[in-house]
Amino acid sequence: MTELATDDRKVTISTGIADLDNILGGGLTANRAYLLEGTPGSGKTTIALQFLLEGARQGERGLYITLSETSAELKEVARSHNWVLDDIDLFELVSGEGLDPDAEQSILEPSEVELGETIQGVMECVDRIRPVRVVFDSLSEMRLLAQNSLRYRRQILALKQYFSQRHCTVLMLDDRSSDPNDLQLHSIAHGVITLEQAAQDYGTERRRLRVVKMRGVKYRGGYHDFVIETGGVAVFPRLVANEHHGDYVAHLVSTGLERMDQMLGGGISVGTNLLFNGPSGVGKTTTAVQFGLSAIARGEKAAYFLFDEGRPTMITRARAMGMDLQPHLDSGALTVTQIDPAEMSPGEFASWVRRAVEQDGVRFVVIDSLNAFLQAMPGEKYLVLQMHEMLSYLNQQGVITVLILGQHGIIGDVRSEVDLSYLSDTIILFRYFEAKGEMLKAVSVVKSRTTPHEATIREYRLGSNSITVGEPLKDFEGVLTGVPTYSGQTPLLAAEPAVSET
Repeated sequence: MTELATDDRKVTISTGIADLDNILGGGLTANRAYLLEGTPGSGKTTIALQFLLEGARQGERGLYITLSETSAELKEVARSHNWVLDDIDLFELVSGEGLDPDAEQSILEPSEVELGETIQGVMECVDRIRPVRVVFDSLSEMRLLAQNSLRYRRQILALKQYFSQRHCTVLMLDDRSSDPNDLQLHSIAHGVITLEQAAQDYGTERRRLRVVKMRGVKYRGGYHDFVIETGGVAVFPRLVANEHHGDYVAHLVSTGLERMDQMLGGGISVGTNLLFNGPSGVGKTTTAVQFGLSAIARGEKAAYFLFDEGRPTMITRARAMGMDLQPHLDSGALTVTQIDPAEMSPGEFASWVRRAVEQDGVRFVVIDSLNAFLQAMPGEKYLVLQMHEMLSYLNQQGVITVLILGQHGIIGDVRSEVDLSYLSDTIILFRYFEAKGEMLKAVSVVKSRTTPHEATIREYRLGSNSITVGEPLKDFEGVLTGVPTYSGQTPLLAAEPAVSET
């Protein structure tokens, strides 16, 4: 018996959700009992059915024991995901019509029978069917039948031992209706997975899970976002940058603008990120598109994630600037994805970025903008932590990342919602300034960790078919304040147009 138990510990089985298996370090240890807890609607039943369906695909007998839902309700859940439960045995312990001795399955009324009789019915069903995977739904009904915590604990321990002797891997579901400080189930179960569901003031609800305990397994801790969609639960493991190291050769690449390359000290370093900081309408998005087209011209793939404006608007605006994106969209060299921050969790967005890099081979990423991304986060510190991991991951993959951060105000006291300057390898600052009765634009590189950048401030102009970077504004003082003083002969682009760079 001891030798058999040792072999059991080496066997892992899939939950039916690949990313959940990844979080669990490969899956669940076979022949053990696990607690899957969460409030009603958090996704317990869906995960449990996926667990049994995965067993059916592998030729393993599965049994769903339900004390709280009817078989008809379970089949309805399955139909909503286009699943068929023909290969899964359903053992129903609740019926509004009472006991039916002629039925194929035993049907008991939990409110009218003793706990011992219920347990006996479960054991008889398991002995008859001999399942490999079992779902027990739910322990809250068992708790009511037990009437006191001591009897409840003894019965759960007895069930655990019974299932273990019959080599069953069991998911015990609990709706957390008892005292939240009562952790006796945690001590009994071999592993505990907690599901949470939180309603937002606006937008869809957010779901996340956490592995509270898993004996003998090095699992990925912390919270992991997940969603319930047609086809089952999709889990988005928390991004840990240290788990993803790529090989690439560090070198400089061009932005496509000669003078911008000069300002950056020769170009952009591969495996770094740039922060475009400035007020609305100053040219941040247009510049990011230009950088992306330069990457495509080098034979790389680019991905643009839009949080602020619509995809058609962005494509139309780029075309008006002489940058036709449609051929690149058609060829697959460029993807433009519109993100709704009210509907997408940060974990899901991180998984989209990973998929673009690892599966699609993207080497240039734009996130436009961080302001809207901030609204998807519960607080500023979480945004900073999320972005730290994502940027570290992208840098390690040799990806160039452009982050766009809009600032409040036009001139004068211009402020940002969040400070990400310390996370950025390069910061390009865009500003409006007033001169000769016109509202002009200026650009400067205020930080670069990898190159000796210029310390100059240059005029920046967006034309109908061009982006032009002018000479350093050496005869101006106070350009970044928005209202500079001018003394000298430096020509302005507005007065003396230069040759366009695009």
